[in-house]
Amino acid sequence: MTTEIDYYSLLEIDRTADGAAIKSAYRKLAMKYHPDRTGGCSDSEAKFKAVSQAYECLKDPQKRAAYDRFGHAAYTQHQNGGGGGGGFQGGAGGFSDLGDIFETIFGQAGFGGAGRQQQRRGADLRYDLEITLDEAYHGKQTEIEIEVSAACDSCDGSGAEPGTGVKSCATCGGHGQVRAQQGFFVVERTCPSCHGAGQVIERPCRACRGEGRVDKPKSLSVNIPAGVDEGTRIRLSGEGEAGARGAPAGDLYIFLHVKRHSLFERDGTTLFCRAPVSFTTAALGGSIEVPGLDGSRHEIKIPVGIQSGKQIRQRGAGMPVLNGRGQGDLVIQVDVETPTRLSARQKELLEAFRETETGEECPQTTGFFSKLKELWGE
Repeated sequence: MTTEIDYYSLLEIDRTADGAAIKSAYRKLAMKYHPDRTGGCSDSEAKFKAVSQAYECLKDPQKRAAYDRFGHAAYTQHQNGGGGGGGFQGGAGGFSDLGDIFETIFGQAGFGGAGRQQQRRGADLRYDLEITLDEAYHGKQTEIEIEVSAACDSCDGSGAEPGTGVKSCATCGGHGQVRAQQGFFVVERTCPSCHGAGQVIERPCRACRGEGRVDKPKSLSVNIPAGVDEGTRIRLSGEGEAGARGAPAGDLYIFLHVKRHSLFERDGTTLFCRAPVSFTTAALGGSIEVPGLDGSRHEIKIPVGIQSGKQIRQRGAGMPVLNGRGQGDLVIQVDVETPTRLSARQKELLEAFRETETGEECPQTTGFFSKLKELWGE
């Protein structure tokens, strides 16, 4: 008479544990006792087999209900050929293919092995394109030339010499996977002969040497929308590297770089411009004209007594919104310029102005020196 260990105790969970808790507990114990991790220890192998049997039972609601009602008798009754609706298939006899368990738990066909390989898509490619700020404002249609792996014209991307074909791989029987038996454990790996394709080429194409693709130049038309910025990425689907032997091509990503402008700086949709203003215009007020990227001239009103460094905002004269409506603003920073060359008459007039100064003309200057006098105790 043998003593059966309770499945819940094997998985170290409560009898009220839900499916997620059961799965998590099994994952933890399977990783701990797996033969590949324990160096083939017989005790660990037996423990691994036991927790796998427990999980196989408790993960299935019907099997779990039968086990909760009849215990291990639900399994032994079925294995001994007994009838009864409460019996279930499982136990050691139900683990001839452990790959199904690991595919469910670990997302692969076997521990440490690869799942069934799918057709490999071609690689994505990157192309860096430099444009001007004016082109970023208006958008443009341009042509680019790239060197890329494309489908071989000789074999139409199949990799086989014209007039020949492909045949089923003798190593894996066309499945793309081979199985290796390690005791009770079965590991499924990618076939080394066909590399998971399931087929081999009878005679490789001489033009592409069986790859199904060759490097060739390609001309592409690229639409750059208005409002793009530094680092904007444009994706051309299917224009990347061709996949091997007829597999889908990757994508081409175009990264935009905007050249520095001689007049404007940009922050999102806002354009910044520094405009020098004569000290007489700053004192008396006036206006200046600033050319916009839209080709028009924007008249900027200069208020009386404006100070150097002050900013004036022109609404709707900035960059357009990418893939949207509206435009940003144009911000003019005023830099008051002091004259460096004066005629005798100009100097005479300025001297006369200085003689009439009361201090109220420049309140910031007056306030600054007043603070200095306070610090000096005067």
